[in-house]
This record gives sequence, structure tokens and C-alpha cells, in this order.
Amino acid sequence: MSKPIDPIPAGTAAKPVSDAEMAEDLASPADAGDPQADTGDLQADAGDVEYVWEDDPVWARDETTAMLGSTLLNVIVILALAMIPLRVELDAEAVVLVADPPEYQDQELEAIDEITYSDIPQEDIGANSLAETSMAEASAAVFAEVSEIPNPVEVPIAELGTIAVNNRFEQAVAPLDKLDTQRGKIGVGTEGAKGSVDRITAELLESIEERPTLVVWLFDQSGSLHRQRRQIRDQFDRVYDQLGILLARESGITEAADPDDAPLLTSIIGFGQTVNLYTEEPTADIDEIKSIVDRIETDSSGEEKVFSAVIAAATKYRDLRRSRGKRGPERNVTFVVVTDERGDDVARMEEAVNLCRKNTIPVHVIGVPAPFGRQHTLVRYVDPDPKFDQSAQWAQVDQGPESLVLEHVHLGLSGNFQEEPPIDSGFGPYGLTRLAIDTGGLYFANHPNRRVGREVRRYEVEDYASELKHFFDPSVMRRYQPQYISAREYQQQVQQSPLRRALVQAAAAQANSLRAAGGIDRPKTRFVKRGDEAQLVQLLNEAQKDAAKLAPRLNSLLSILASGMDGREQETEPRWQAGYDLAMGRVIAQSVRTDAYNSMLAEVKRGKPFKDPKNNTWILEAADEISVGSRYQRQADQARELLQNVVNNHAGTPWSLLAEKELSVPMGWRWKEEYTELDPPRQRGPGNNNNNPRPAQDDKKRMLKKKPKRPLPKL
Repeated sequence: MSKPIDPIPAGTAAKPVSDAEMAEDLASPADAGDPQADTGDLQADAGDVEYVWEDDPVWARDETTAMLGSTLLNVIVILALAMIPLRVELDAEAVVLVADPPEYQDQELEAIDEITYSDIPQEDIGANSLAETSMAEASAAVFAEVSEIPNPVEVPIAELGTIAVNNRFEQAVAPLDKLDTQRGKIGVGTEGAKGSVDRITAELLESIEERPTLVVWLFDQSGSLHRQRRQIRDQFDRVYDQLGILLARESGITEAADPDDAPLLTSIIGFGQTVNLYTEEPTADIDEIKSIVDRIETDSSGEEKVFSAVIAAATKYRDLRRSRGKRGPERNVTFVVVTDERGDDVARMEEAVNLCRKNTIPVHVIGVPAPFGRQHTLVRYVDPDPKFDQSAQWAQVDQGPESLVLEHVHLGLSGNFQEEPPIDSGFGPYGLTRLAIDTGGLYFANHPNRRVGREVRRYEVEDYASELKHFFDPSVMRRYQPQYISAREYQQQVQQSPLRRALVQAAAAQANSLRAAGGIDRPKTRFVKRGDEAQLVQLLNEAQKDAAKLAPRLNSLLSILASGMDGREQETEPRWQAGYDLAMGRVIAQSVRTDAYNSMLAEVKRGKPFKDPKNNTWILEAADEISVGSRYQRQADQARELLQNVVNNHAGTPWSLLAEKELSVPMGWRWKEEYTELDPPRQRGPGNNNNNPRPAQDDKKRMLKKKPKRPLPKL
């Protein structure tokens, strides 16, 4: 047996063993019969000592085999555990994608050596509309669940010239066979007739693609529309050339040899005190159409029977709308009304609407914006004949209101006691606007000075345009659209709401009182004591008489409006909410100012002394504090709350503008005293002893001869 070496204790340090001890271990009874005793894999009981035999190979030893097996088992377990995903974290920054670069084909760029410019000036194209197609849309009884809006029309450049057309058209506002379920659009705000005509051209194109069409132009013959008739006349070349080119390219329709077979025929009607048909037979001759428009005479009667003209035209051309079997009607018929007034025969509105709807004739109106809450406005008129004086004159024109009846309590401004400024209502006159939307047409509110966000000064108003100082964003005004319903329906809705009933009654009462009393008087605020107390008291009494004229009217309005407070919380329409809060807040505010004014005058009448004995003048100034009674203070707080509610909840509207102006003026008064020179010395002229030079004798001859001035016509 070989000699053992390197004893390896289990759990203890190695120690040397003698031959005798080893022999004794081998002879031990515990190892008798052990088949592995001679392999060298012996383990002593005392001290658990292992022995490694020197002559056995390392890989063949039992402890080596066990160690390798254990190691292999541990590696397998670790790998198995590593393959189980306990948490997955992706580092986006650590991910790198490698791809072959794309292959590009080099292209040779051509250099332009010369640039040629055209000497022919190009006209602006497209609709000159501020709101485009995003303006207020009338509520429809039924809307189609699936939109039928066609793809945009792309107009290529033609050799004949520039085609003026929108590059995005909507479907006809109310298809001729769907007037029962769809309504037109209102308040399409534009700066001039150009944008309106371009949009109507698009509607005519849609109509012609369905079947041949007759367009009837109905022109107001009043003197105030002279300029607009000329503008539209100048657009006819573009309109009809544009339609001809588009029809030829898009649908293959060309001009027919027989005028009756032309895809588009035109008729011209004028109206004033009478209705005049200028085309016995519709024509396709553009030169004839322009010549007829030039020959339209001015009607100086001051009457515009626009609804009578629509009824006459519908009666004359309704036979074209009768069905011809499977082919349908012979022609589509479209009316275009051009006017700058509301019409004096509005009583025939329902008749005109029903007749056009029955015969599916859409009516487009190129009109004007109605002034907010008033029936009349002033138009800057210049004599159209250059032989006469060209200085501007201001003529009253009927262009409102925007609702069926007045819904605005018209008051003067408290700050400067001037007339409430004329501002845009955001919509057209009620009758013509309803005619447009109920027949599936468009109403265009044209004004050359349309500027949102700043005041338009009077000297900026263009000729033949109405004086409107403020305009409003169409997208904001969409929520405040008037109710375009029948008079019976309107009356029923007003009677069912205490708030609406109170506002309508107060608006009517104030309109009547303004005509009777002549408006709000300017109060006296400066009182000079020139003699005894009786003289000063007399001045104060005269001032109180002026205020006494205003107080009863304000108290009456306040009583009417107060009856609507019970329905204020139930009202859901923004237009009625804003109108009522503005009216109530302004009437209370002006009532507080008037009553406080009287109380302040009474305070001086009772013998209020000057703080400085040398002073002799009392001056009444507006102030935030109210020192003459707590009742007035409570009313002032209520007025501020109502007006501030209008400003916060109806921003960007006419109601908000007027509420801000009312809030900017204090509701109280305070006395200020000063000294006034009772007998001031006369001012002497310059002491240079120079006499004024006499004008040259020939100055009169050299003066330019003035043009004669004609009386202002009725507009």
C-alpha cells in the first residue's frame, strides 16, 4: 500500500499522521467488510480526516468527481434561473439600429439664367371674406348623418387669364330637393361685394352641374347702392368667364348654339317703389347683362320693396321648376338679391319665403350688417355724379334690427352722456336673413370697414357705407344667433319666459320714450355762487329739473325688468342671458347715478358750507363712493355684479362691450370746491397797431368755382 499524503480534514486544518496510526485505523472493526476500504477513500471517525492516495490520478479520485458533479449541477441551476425573466427593462438609448443607407439617384439641376416678368397686372383671386365658411350657421331641423360635401375643386390656370374662385367649396347650402330638412347660412362677413360674388359663383357651379340654371339678379335701385351695383357689374366678366371655363373642363358642358339651351341664363330685376323687369327673356349674353346693370335708374322715393320683387320673380319663373317627367324640372332657379336696407315691405316676408320654398328656389342676399339693437343707422353718402358737390353727407337708412323685434334696451352712455355708439350686431336685418336661410341661401353682411378688435373712426367710413364703430368675431357671435322662426312661434316663446317677456317689453318702452323725450340730457355739474344763497338754490333747482325728466323713465324700465328676475336662472340661451343682464345692470346703474345726483344737489341746497371761505364754486365729480345713502350702495353693488357677469361670460360680443363702458363710469358723486373770478378783465387784442391787411382785389376771381350741391335724396 502506498504512503498517504496531504491529509485533508473535513472542516479542520490538515495534520500529520504516523504509519502506526494509519495501520490502526485500517484494522479498525468499523471498516471491516467495506468494499471501498482499499481505494484510499477512507474517512476517520475521530476528527473526520480524509486521506488522498499519492499514486491515484486526480481525475479518478472520488472527491474530484463529486466536486465536478456539484459544480455542473450548480451551473445548470444558475443557467435555468437566468432564463426566467423576472423584470424586463429596455434602455432605449442602448438600442442601435444599423441599416444600409438608401440608394439615391443623382439629379442634375438646371440653372435659370434669365427671368421674365409679366407687364400685365394680376387681380387678386378668391373670396375676400374674413370669416370664410366658418361664420354662424343657422340651426337645422335635421342634418344628414353622412356628409355629402364634395371634394375640393382645383382650378387650373387657363390661358384666358386669372380665374377668381375659392379653392375650397362646400356643397350647396341647401340642395334643391332638401329644403324641408336643411337651412341656409347667415352672417358670412365680407369686406366688399367681391367675396360675395365669388362664393355665389361656387353655388351656381354646383347648380349647373345638376341641370341648366337660371340666375335672377334683383338690384336695389336706391342711391346708396350705386357703388355696390357698379362693383358687382365689374365682377360679371370674371364670374361668367369663370363659370364657362369650369363647366367646359369639369363637366364637358359648353355654350349652346341656341340661347335657350345655354347652361346658364340670366335675368335682371330692379326694385324701389316699384318692381321693374329689365329682361323680358333671360339671356346668356354677358355684354347685354352688363349694359342692363349700367342702365338701372336710381329710385329716389326712399322705398325698397324687396320682398315684393322676390315674389314677382318667383311667380314669373316658377314654371321652370315644374317637373318634366323623369328629367325633373327644366332648370334650376337661383335668386341673388343685392341691397343695403332691410326692405319696407317686410310684411310680405312670409309670403316670399313660402313661395320660394314651395318652388325650391334658393335666395342669396348680398346685404349689409344690421346695427345692434336699433332700426336705423347713418350712411356716408356722396353724390354719384361728379358734376355736383362731392362732400360727404350722412343719411339715415333702415338697416335693422337683427331680430324680429327689439331685444336691446337702448340707453345713452353715462360717462359722456352721448348717444350709444352704433355697432355691428353680427347678423343681417331679420327679414332678409330669414329669407336666405329658410330658402337654403346665403346672407352676406358686406361692410368695407370691417375690422375686428379696434374702433372705426367716423372719418374712416367709406362712401356709401354705414357708420358702425365696432365689429365682432363671427366665430364668437355664432352662439348669439337670433331666432329665425315665425312671428307666432317667437311670441309663444317670449310669453313662456318671464325674462324674455320683460326684456322685450322694456326694449319697446325705451324705444318709444326716446322718441318722445328726445334722449338723455346732460346734467349740470358746475354751480357758481354769484350772490346770495337764493341765487345758488335757483341754479340747483334748475339742475334737478333736468334729472327729474330721466328718473321716472328709469324707474319704469327698472320695474319692467325686475319682473323677469324670476326666470333668470332658468334661461339657457346666451343671447337672452346677455341681453337681460346688460339691460338690468345698466338701468340700475343709471338709476343710482340719477338718484345720487339729486341727493347731492339737495345736500348743497340745505346749506352746505365751503371749507375755504374764499371759494364760491361747487363742482360735482363722478366718484366710486356713494355718500348719500346705503340703499344706493346696495343697488350699485347689484349693478356691478350683473355687468361684470356679462363681461366674464359673454366676452367679445356687443353686450360685453357696452357692459365694460358702463363699468368704467363711477356710480357715485362727490363735491369739489374752488374759486371762480366773477368779473374777469377783458382780454385785449395784440398791441402792434397793425391793421388787418385787405384781401387782394382779384382774390374773388381767383377762387375756384364751387360745384352745385344737390339735396340729399331719400335712401
